Amino acid sequence: MSNTQTPNTENNAHTDSSTQGSSTQDNSSQDKTYQPGNIEQPLYQHWESQGYFAPQGSGDPYSIMIPPPNVTGYLHMGHGFQESIMDALIRYQRMRGKNTLWQVGTDHAGIATQMVVERLLAEEGTDRHALGREKFIERIWEWKEHSGGHITKQLRRLGASPDWSRERFTMDDGFYKAVQEVFIRLYEDGLIYRGKRLVNWDPKLKTAVSDLEVLNKESDGHLWHFRYPLTDGSGHLVVATTRPETMLGDTAVAVHPEDERYQDLIGKTITLPIVGREIPIIADDYVDKEFGTGCVKITPAHDFNDYEMGQRHNLPMINILDDTAHLNDNVPEAYRGLERFAARKQIVADFEALELLEKIEPHKLKVPYGDRSGVVIEPYLTDQWYVKTQPLADKAIAAVEGGDIEFVPKQYENMYFAWMRDIQDWCISRQLWWGHRIPAWYDNDGKVYVGRTEEEIREKHGLADDITLRQDNDVLDTWFSSGLWTFGTLGWPEQTEMLKTFHPSSVLVTGFDIIFFWVARMIMLTLHFQKDVPFHTVYVHGLVRDSQGQKMSKSKGNVLDPIDLIDGIDLETLVKKRTSGMMVPHLREKIEKQTRKEFPDGISGYGTDALRYTFYSLASTGRDINFDVGRIEGFRNFCNKIWNAANFVLSNCENEDCGQDGSNHYELSLADRWIIGRLQHAETDVEQAFNTYRFDLASQAIQQFFWDEFCAWYLELSKPVLTGDDYTAEQKRGTRRTLVRVLETALRLAHPLMPFITEELWQKVKTLAGTSGDTIMYTEYPQADSSKIDDNAIADMEWLKEVITAVRNLRGEMKIPPGKKLPALMKNADDTATRRIEENRAFLIKLANLETLQWQEDSEEPLSAKALVGEMEVLIPMAGLIDVDAELARLQKESDKLEKEIKRLEGKLNNPKFVDKAPVEVVNKEKEKLADYQYSLKTLANQKSKIAALR
Repeated sequence: MSNTQTPNTENNAHTDSSTQGSSTQDNSSQDKTYQPGNIEQPLYQHWESQGYFAPQGSGDPYSIMIPPPNVTGYLHMGHGFQESIMDALIRYQRMRGKNTLWQVGTDHAGIATQMVVERLLAEEGTDRHALGREKFIERIWEWKEHSGGHITKQLRRLGASPDWSRERFTMDDGFYKAVQEVFIRLYEDGLIYRGKRLVNWDPKLKTAVSDLEVLNKESDGHLWHFRYPLTDGSGHLVVATTRPETMLGDTAVAVHPEDERYQDLIGKTITLPIVGREIPIIADDYVDKEFGTGCVKITPAHDFNDYEMGQRHNLPMINILDDTAHLNDNVPEAYRGLERFAARKQIVADFEALELLEKIEPHKLKVPYGDRSGVVIEPYLTDQWYVKTQPLADKAIAAVEGGDIEFVPKQYENMYFAWMRDIQDWCISRQLWWGHRIPAWYDNDGKVYVGRTEEEIREKHGLADDITLRQDNDVLDTWFSSGLWTFGTLGWPEQTEMLKTFHPSSVLVTGFDIIFFWVARMIMLTLHFQKDVPFHTVYVHGLVRDSQGQKMSKSKGNVLDPIDLIDGIDLETLVKKRTSGMMVPHLREKIEKQTRKEFPDGISGYGTDALRYTFYSLASTGRDINFDVGRIEGFRNFCNKIWNAANFVLSNCENEDCGQDGSNHYELSLADRWIIGRLQHAETDVEQAFNTYRFDLASQAIQQFFWDEFCAWYLELSKPVLTGDDYTAEQKRGTRRTLVRVLETALRLAHPLMPFITEELWQKVKTLAGTSGDTIMYTEYPQADSSKIDDNAIADMEWLKEVITAVRNLRGEMKIPPGKKLPALMKNADDTATRRIEENRAFLIKLANLETLQWQEDSEEPLSAKALVGEMEVLIPMAGLIDVDAELARLQKESDKLEKEIKRLEGKLNNPKFVDKAPVEVVNKEKEKLADYQYSLKTLANQKSKIAALR
């Protein structure tokens, strides 16, 4: 039953790890109720002011590079989820003794930032052109200084622990130097060139944009069928198009080479209506014979697929648009200057007038929109700067194939390979003013010179002073600069100590949607310049959706703000926030109604730890997560449970001998040995979960131990020892010692996931547990010790829990009040069960709230409620415990229901039509049901007879 321990035998709930000096926290008794708002911000300010997040300079290096959020951005649920995962990893490794760096920074967000400042200028009645480029950029820096970087303040509210002293910005001087150096070296290596190619063009912003900045929306459109006359006058072809205006730039009509309808026409020409241009009929496997008429108009300068076909067939490329999507001088005069959609209407009308419009059909299609401008994106032929990606991609593929980089989950490697093996050259130039200006200059003849400065270029190429040079107006795509993030933030191109220590980084945490745009490009650029991988592991998490699995968006009115969940927000403010800026009345009303229904009382403030724990509980590898506010409420209750448990421990152990100095003998009870063993199992489960990036399993293991074992059972088991007169000083000391040490260890175990409450409580309990230190984040992370697992104690305790649970369940079934003490009889116990009962009789009586605990020896047992624990029967005699008349009425009601079902089944089984026609297995199943019901009715009759005898 008990085990006397000597001072030199320690359980794993103790650590002697310490840090610099004493705690700044008050170690007196804490508040009785958990109020996260009272502890979180003061704790964070203390952490940051003390420099706890910076690398400590000892231990093996472990580093994470934050995916840099936009400087214009605000914390959304996806950020909250991602940053919580990174923080858990960095805190876990920090406690494991690693020399940790979590590199933080923000992206200059070229388009977004320029748009923000342009809107501010518009409110002032001016624009960037009136200011000029230099003054406009100065205004952006002013905006950043005063209004930018809001998201970094919100990251602090989330408890994120990056090294803020090393915060970087993709436009700061050091990073600019790295970006410029990479461009120049790639150009010198023949991997950057300037060329005229098709790009996604935003006619409102007047810049090329990446695929990630294009939203493809399904729309109700049309399919116009045009007749194109054959030049020889022998007839016409019918082509179908969703964009009639582009026909002015057609340079061919294509058919499938095996389409029998058009075999005789391949090689002939048609005369393009309205334009009068003679263009060829070509054959290409790309054409879908089943779509439309099987004839496709080819406009290489205004369609990406047509562009590829134009390359294959050496077709001319005629650009019919200017940079605002108005028709240019390459079209007939009547259409010049028309906006593209106005031109569409005019062309359709003209085809109809020429009797060349065969028909118009409704057609569903995907229309590309700019995510910032909201206008339709146009495929557009322009001069841009490109990176030749295939040589870089080959090495990047090999790095993953060879295991130098591992994707978790592994399935995302297939997505990575698919993109990389079909990679196209990368357009890296943008027609903006805000960003890294391309380090290229042109002379009057258009010759290009690439270098760091104009002076360097003149000197290198021996250019006379009278030769005018002008710098390229374009800036680099932000994905280009962020592609250098892992080494550019650490001081490259200089070989700094930080670069040598923390590169390659340990893990990248990211969403699957930017594997190609960011992850792949980092791998390519880092391998080229560092001759090494940028990270060893890519942990790919899912996307955060609403409780119904819908993507969160302002237009759907289902967006949740992490800060609102942390601090709370009243209903009216929430409604105003969700409907702000919505111009469509019926949509605004719909979202207001939806919000009032979903949050009739607004959103309570749940605190950071509860929000973070909710994220972890949902973080199974790679899957999207459906965020339900009901879950965060449950984890707020979990935090409260931890707080109350600590209050119990402190109230029973402060100013008491808990064996802190290790000099006193103590005796451990069965419950003490059981909880110490269960703690080792929890530590094993959590370590395995962290090693496999299963944050859901880590959170589950911690909650199960803390709530289901420590709080629900061990605290209750400790009460008889702490308050009883039948226990020795050594036994009480052993229980207090276990209480404080297990609590202290469990707080360290949970710290990476819920940093605030664990720090606050650890400061209160650390001295009682015999440890010290400034902060929990630099204590040793718990590791299981198998020698502290007492398998016999665990087996005994789990069996006793079953007995107690059985009594509690019987109490509930019999509707007996929890406070009423019960008599209990045990029957058919073997030697092990008998020993367990006798050794733990006091525990059983206390926790099951028993009046008596006896063995049933007589063959004639009293009428009792029964439960089985293994082979042993647990009996609760019913005499005096139940309302006989009410119980008889209940049993009669059940009997009546059974008799009705029996009658129905007997009728069914006596019906030859059913028995003869139904499958044998169906008939047999009905017979089994009848037999079960008849047996149950007989059992109820026996119960009624016994209960009636209690009158």
